[in-house]
Amino acid sequence: MRQAATQELYSYWNQLRGARLSPEREEIDPTAIRHILADTMILEADEERQFPIRISGTRLNALFCNEQKGAPLVALFAPEDRASISAMVEAVLDNQRPAVAGLLAESDVGEDAPLELLLLPLRHRGKTHARLLASLTPQALPSWFGLRAARALRLVAMRFLDSSAAVSPSELILRREPTKRPAELAARSRLRRFSFFVIPGGRDRDADKPL
Repeated sequence: MRQAATQELYSYWNQLRGARLSPEREEIDPTAIRHILADTMILEADEERQFPIRISGTRLNALFCNEQKGAPLVALFAPEDRASISAMVEAVLDNQRPAVAGLLAESDVGEDAPLELLLLPLRHRGKTHARLLASLTPQALPSWFGLRAARALRLVAMRFLDSSAAVSPSELILRREPTKRPAELAARSRLRRFSFFVIPGGRDRDADKPL
């Protein structure tokens, strides 16, 4: 995590969860993270795995020059990256483990903007696979920011913040899409390659299981 807003949101979420895998949605206090609300989002888990944006930070709205509340997160990405980002978000929910990704916001003026995406699982009324707390933070504001809409988001790299094993997005997609032919998956993997990296010192997954 390179951005201060990413680090602050992760620290807040980590403090809220305590010994649990994830905190409750109702525990999120906007005033406690008021300095980074512009970068913060709440995502909803849906059956179509598009992850609609329930609360949209003003910086995300400015990036696309439009209110993004209600928009599917996956639809903001380039078509060839949508399966990977959907699989990544679903993996965060399945494992109740936070993840971070490096993105590029493509523009029509040829000046791409690097961004950092943080995904944090939340419980909603005791249920997992319900909500996510997220942030999307630019590393530097491009000249077109707020004047022209980004064309699409692109995935550059991604990783779990705490995990017992590295997982590649191609593996996650294969689990999600068992009907895909191997040739199709191989062709897609040749186009773009990503990997999840392990940060040492992560929490033991078994530590949060009830005795």
